[in-house]
Amino acid sequence: MTPMTTEGEKTRPKAATARRAIVGRLSWGLADQAASSMTNFAVGIYVARSLGLAAFGVFSLAWVTYGVVLSVSRGLATDPLVVRFSGVPDASWRGAVARSSGTALGVGAAIGAACLAVGLALGGRVGPAFACLGVMLPGLLLQDAWRYSFFAAGIGRKAFVNDLVWGVALVPAMVVAARVGSVAAFVLAWGVSAAVAAVYGCFQSGIRPHMTGVREWVREHRDLGYRYLVENTCVSGASQLRAYGLGAIVGVSAVGVVRGAELLLGPFLAVLMGLSLVTVAEAARVVRRAPHRLGPFCLLLGGAQAAAALLWGAALLLVPDRFGELVLGGVWNSASELIVPATLGVAGAGLGTGAAAGLRALGAAR
Repeated sequence: MTPMTTEGEKTRPKAATARRAIVGRLSWGLADQAASSMTNFAVGIYVARSLGLAAFGVFSLAWVTYGVVLSVSRGLATDPLVVRFSGVPDASWRGAVARSSGTALGVGAAIGAACLAVGLALGGRVGPAFACLGVMLPGLLLQDAWRYSFFAAGIGRKAFVNDLVWGVALVPAMVVAARVGSVAAFVLAWGVSAAVAAVYGCFQSGIRPHMTGVREWVREHRDLGYRYLVENTCVSGASQLRAYGLGAIVGVSAVGVVRGAELLLGPFLAVLMGLSLVTVAEAARVVRRAPHRLGPFCLLLGGAQAAAALLWGAALLLVPDRFGELVLGGVWNSASELIVPATLGVAGAGLGTGAAAGLRALGAAR
């Protein structure tokens, strides 16, 4: 009986230590996404209040386009990295990060050139915003790649610091953009500050992106990358098509209304996205160490996020109009009418994140 007791006593501290480690990594994920989302939230609010509904709609078109490009980068570069190189030896991680970050940089350069050409051809109010987005895409995607790389290694604090650098760099950039007073200036301010954080990420990691390894990376992980690419772009592409359709049929002001409703859900989305940075890596660790715990882990994850979304939406319905106008200005009145459908959509997305994390951790891209 004594050996069994000793073994049980040893097992419990190990389990407790593992739980503390998971909580710590999840906490850094939430902290990092809070920093990132507050940066994005501040940009959105500042543009909405400074330039009005129509200009905010133009900015939102550039924003959703960035979201689609980000999905392409994550599908090809960072999603395979998180699935296959979470909790691996440092040498293996460093080699993978060099090629993964190079892939993200390559995607930004290629699609950025296309956005620049389209923006110059469009002209008008929308064209300059897209042209500036094209110039800024490489830095934006590289900054995001560093975040996923750090979480794959279990050092989320570095991702948090990187996003703080972005937020600090954004302050003077926004001041300059406000003096210029155009959507293109705000896009440049947002992108330049991200590029500063992307360069800082090279110093944090001690790794330089290897664009010469892009083809090798994509070929080695095509069983995951291509399927993640399709999945990611289908989800984000729906938002882009919605935005373009609203802009073409109703006008860019309608795009601003929808984006305003999304901003109201911003704090909760920060939690959702923060967890998503960590959950696939954590689920991958669960698969390696205790596969039988994957199901309960994913069920708890999805259910908790859906419930939290519903609670946040209920709280938004109680916000007085004067406070809403203080935050969103003239966008509030129209955006507040979309709180219920936006909340239900986010709750549904939260419910599915648990299952998605489990499937990705299993490498079951098909």
